[in-house]
Formats: sequence, structure tokens, C-alpha cells
Amino acid sequence: MKAQEKWIKTFEAIFRRCKVEPNEVVRILTETDSRAINVHLAELAISRMGAIPVQITVPSLPVDAPVPVRSTGASHVIQGMVPVLNALSGPGLVVDLTVEGLLHAPELPKILESGARVMMISNEHPEILERLTTDIDLTRAVKNGVRMLARAKTMSVRSEAGTQLDIQLEGARVGGVWGGADRPGLVQHWPGGLCLAFPKAGSVNGTLVMDVGDVNLTFKRYLENPITLHIENDYITRIEGKNLDAELMRSYLEAWNDKDAYAVSHVGWGMNPLARWDALQMFDKNDTNGTELRAFAGNFLYSTGANDMAGRHTQGHFDLPLRNCTVALDELTIVDAGKLCEVFE
Repeated sequence: MKAQEKWIKTFEAIFRRCKVEPNEVVRILTETDSRAINVHLAELAISRMGAIPVQITVPSLPVDAPVPVRSTGASHVIQGMVPVLNALSGPGLVVDLTVEGLLHAPELPKILESGARVMMISNEHPEILERLTTDIDLTRAVKNGVRMLARAKTMSVRSEAGTQLDIQLEGARVGGVWGGADRPGLVQHWPGGLCLAFPKAGSVNGTLVMDVGDVNLTFKRYLENPITLHIENDYITRIEGKNLDAELMRSYLEAWNDKDAYAVSHVGWGMNPLARWDALQMFDKNDTNGTELRAFAGNFLYSTGANDMAGRHTQGHFDLPLRNCTVALDELTIVDAGKLCEVFE
């Protein structure tokens, strides 16, 4: 695939949001399996801006999981290697172009504490990045959503499909992604536009009904039949459904032989009005990481797997964007039947 001018401009726009300056040394973390076109585009864009791209490449790891791992945001390619950590540490921008991304990587806190800012560019076809790189600034709305999360004690999620989920937010770690790593100690990813909370242990109870058209992003698959997840004190205790979608989920979770793969990782909602729920249909699975589906406006995002706030660590991971849910923080409705409410400005 050849670099195109329009894609170089896309990457320039992303880096402008990260406040890249002339003569700044920008570190680009890649692995041997990284999407080559995105690495090339990053280097070209950084050079065009008068900054200095320095590529740090590590080997992609051998497969050691019982099932294929996809779209976790938890790359392990750094492996705690001190020379690599030293190269990524210190003030300045780190561009993350690893396959899975550093968002939940064990080394990320140390890198951020060193004064670095990290921009994770999701492992997407450049066409996806181009389409979602516009003049729309999500910063204020997302930051307001994060403040609302931080103040709230509870989140409730309801849907006509049957979802009745109650989440305690006291003590949760909250955050948001608007798409620009513009200050030290900040990690962002592109595409952006979502608000998230990592609840403390024992905070999530109820029933989550995934309806037809909801998405399992680990499988990069739209559901064709409903699935009901019964959740007690964070853990999925039963997956109800006599259909292929339910069988696939049961089989994948069982393969990990790890109780924590069934537990909640994070919960939140999408904020990006340009991100499309139906976009997954247009791309081969190798061409997308599904980040757009996490961010489309009004989705409720339920994720299973690792959650540091609850002391749980596992590679098993599902990101499950649901449509048509009503989400409330305490008594304030923020998403009404899948539509964002005008409460974030």
C-alpha cells in the first residue's frame, strides 16, 4: 500500500492535536507486526512538521494464548525491557503503533510518570483514520463527561431489550479519550470520543442483554441473535442464548480457564458523532481494530477482562458496544435510548 497525500495530512492533523513542535524528537514505538503503512505515514507527517521521528522497533511476541487475541489495548511487546523503557521515558511525545496498543499495557504508568505523553494510533486502515479526522473538537464534551463520571455515585443502564444493570462508581478510576495527547502524563488514542470508568471490585450487578446488531469487537462481529449476560458482583455467571453468538462467547471465555476473564473491565459511553455503528460491515477484519465502534455517539460500552482498580489481570477481553441503551449517572440521564443527551457542554 502506498502513502497518499491525504493520509499524510490526516496524520499531521492528529499530531497537531498533540502539539508537536518543530525540532521536537518524537518517538515512534512499533513492533515487527505493526501496520507498515501507518508507520510510514507517521514518519512522513512528523518530518513534514519539522519534528524528528525516531523509530523504536521491538519484536512481536510468540503466540502464547489458548485462543486468538484481538483488540485488547494491552500490548506486552515491551516486556519490561529496561533499554526500551528508557528510550520511551522522559518528556515528549510517544506515538504508539503497536498492534494491540499500550492503553492497558503494564509499562504505561511508568512511561507517563516520566513526563511523556502517549498517542496511541489504533491499528486501523488509514481510510478509517482519515474519515474520522475532522475539525470537530471533542475535548470539552468528553472532559465534561469525565467530570460527571467522577462526581457520580452510581450508573444505571436500561434497555427495551431487557438490560437492567447497576454500577457503583464510588472509588472508580475514570477517564476520557478526545484524541489529542497534548500534555505530559496523558495517554490518548485515535479514533477518539468516549468516557470510561473502571469500577472497584464488587461494583457491577444485573443483567446485560446484547440485542441483534450489538457488537462483539473481539470477534469483530455484529450479533445476529440476542444474548443475555447475568452479572453478579462483577462476574458473568451465566451466558443465556441458544444461538451461535452465545456459543462463541461461551467457548472463548471457557478457553482462558481464568475466572477474571468473566469480570468487568470498564464501562462507559461513546461521544463521537462521526463514528459509525455500521462501519465494521465495510472492512475486512484485518483492516480494522474496531476503535470506531467503541466511540460512536450514544453507545454503551461494556468490557470484560483486566481491571487494575479491582486487582484483576487477565488477557481475556471483550469490548461490547450496545445500542439503544439508556444510561444515567445518579438521577441524570446522559444517554436516552441510544441518543446522547445535551448535558455535556
